[in-house]
Amino acid sequence: MKRKAALVWATWFGCGLSPAAPGTAGSLGALAAAWAVHAGFAPPVWFYSVLAAALLLPSAWAAGEAARQKGAEDPGLVVIDEVLGQWVALAGAAEFSFLQVAAAFVLFRLFDIFKPWPVRAAERLPGGWGIVADDVAAGAYAAAALWLLRAAAANMVQS
Repeated sequence: MKRKAALVWATWFGCGLSPAAPGTAGSLGALAAAWAVHAGFAPPVWFYSVLAAALLLPSAWAAGEAARQKGAEDPGLVVIDEVLGQWVALAGAAEFSFLQVAAAFVLFRLFDIFKPWPVRAAERLPGGWGIVADDVAAGAYAAAALWLLRAAAANMVQS
């Protein structure tokens, strides 16, 4: 039962089983869940990073367990890391709007793919922690980039 639960969580309810771009499918699955939460009770955007932090431990466990089951260090079907990273990226949005969410998505995917320092270094953590940590770091970079872009735009408007 625990093995199956780990796979369900690690694949974000099957998003990771996408035959093409499972990481992107996981990010989109994260946004679909966030959109449902937003429609239900409209929490502030920082709520999603708190949710990611609260789910970090079970997610690292599930990612590590799925990797052991598949016999791979970071199998492509594990996308819970993209879910957490995408939620962290949302914390940089000014509001939960289509444009802000789309910007968080694009920036997160770019930082996740290109892995600037120390994002790539986080992959070296053992087990599920290495699987999850780099995406959380990429999400933090995306959130910071959103904040900086917003600050630069506000500065340009004031000038």
